Amino acid sequence: MSALYPIAELVGRILLSIMFVLAGLNKLGNMEGTAGYMSSAGVPGELVIPVIITELGFGLLLLVGFMTRLMAFLLGGFTVFAALLFHLDFGDQMQTILFMKNLAIAGGLGIIFANGAGPLSIDGLRRR
Repeated sequence: MSALYPIAELVGRILLSIMFVLAGLNKLGNMEGTAGYMSSAGVPGELVIPVIITELGFGLLLLVGFMTRLMAFLLGGFTVFAALLFHLDFGDQMQTILFMKNLAIAGGLGIIFANGAGPLSIDGLRRR
């Protein structure tokens, strides 16, 4: 069973990082709309660039497994923060679901933070 660990770590890391990379690309392609959405939630629209850097940049680093623990920690915090800013309306079932989804993602990132990227990563190659 332990022979599957490296593959499971890689697949889990890919699945978590894809969400951030695609979200960052989407925001990059629609910066004005994203800034407007952020402003409507009380978050300064000027933060759209740091958000894109966080999602796209940190997501890509997580994907390849470079500085993995740090990226997992930062993305986990970012995800919880986003849940608190954008999905705290528990009277709206969809927002409750999105809030819980963000917590689950942060939980997965917490596991990556605790365990690292595994051998199928840049971090793993650097350890050898």
